[in-house]
Amino acid sequence: MTSITISRELAKEETMMRDTYCRTLIDLARENKEVVVLDADLMNSMGMVPFMDEYPERTFNCGVQEANMIGIAAGLSRTGKIPYAHSFGPFATRRCFDQVFMSGAYAQSNIRIVGSDPGVTAAYNGGTHMPFEDMGIMRNVPEMTVMEPTDNAMLEDMIRQLSHVHGMYYVRLLRRFATKIYEPGSGFTIGKAVALREGSDVSIIASGIMVAEALRAAELLAEKGVSARVLNMFTLKPIDKKAVIRCAEETGAIVTAENHNIINGLGSAVAEVLVENMPVPMERVGVQDLFGEVGPEDYLRKRFGLTPEDIVNKVEKVIQRKKSGSISNTQQGISNDQGKRAIKANRVPKG
Repeated sequence: MTSITISRELAKEETMMRDTYCRTLIDLARENKEVVVLDADLMNSMGMVPFMDEYPERTFNCGVQEANMIGIAAGLSRTGKIPYAHSFGPFATRRCFDQVFMSGAYAQSNIRIVGSDPGVTAAYNGGTHMPFEDMGIMRNVPEMTVMEPTDNAMLEDMIRQLSHVHGMYYVRLLRRFATKIYEPGSGFTIGKAVALREGSDVSIIASGIMVAEALRAAELLAEKGVSARVLNMFTLKPIDKKAVIRCAEETGAIVTAENHNIINGLGSAVAEVLVENMPVPMERVGVQDLFGEVGPEDYLRKRFGLTPEDIVNKVEKVIQRKKSGSISNTQQGISNDQGKRAIKANRVPKG
């Protein structure tokens, strides 16, 4: 039975997530001799030197060759090891996708792939290091679990859980300071969303750094008399379909918020659930199919529309659509009731 305690205020954590990652793996290595760590010449950047100092025989710095790193991880997994393999998000996904697919998933290997500096948090590393597509890439791999821990409490619990399960896992990880959402000791269920705030007018379904922004947006909306529900959808695959459908049924409007391309990310995953089960007006906050660029994170959040105000604007738009009965951005004139009747009749309504 998991127990989740939500923090009372939104404040930056005092510990970087990379440090929690390292400390947790050191603890796990003490408990289980099969835990091993791989990295692509980023031991310092990821703060993993303490692990290497304590367990040099279980540390594999593979150099700047992520494809080879995944191959090594797959081989280690076949000998019973539990590998955690890290690189920056774009290199842990698109650079070594074939090895992830073939040596990893297709071969039924047991690997935890960790991609750091998601989206705009890559900041000054710029577009080459700024993954807006990594979760979408990994979402396409059969039997791959894709998740994005929100803060230190969730990260520690996820890393511990992954040492007791078998399969392919992609963990999208903020390296630096997260906003505290949960109290230490909280436990989570992979594939199950966390309701952070109740609301009746609209549901905001968020992931990663956008969870805190969604909570801030909900406060701004409350000042305008709008009741916004907030869900943390930290597992993109398998997505919590029941939670999405319940939001659609109970609030009648949904806005997704992600630090990722809206194509094949959280917005796409939620839209797929809605269109097949409960079509309601929906809007997406996220990167609008763009490349990244160099800049401070605060600038990049505004540049790519990832602020609380951007969420508020989408909420106001989706509520207007709900009031008008529209489930589409097009001018087809299909009402909510018409859409539901069409689904029941297993046909597409005419405009």
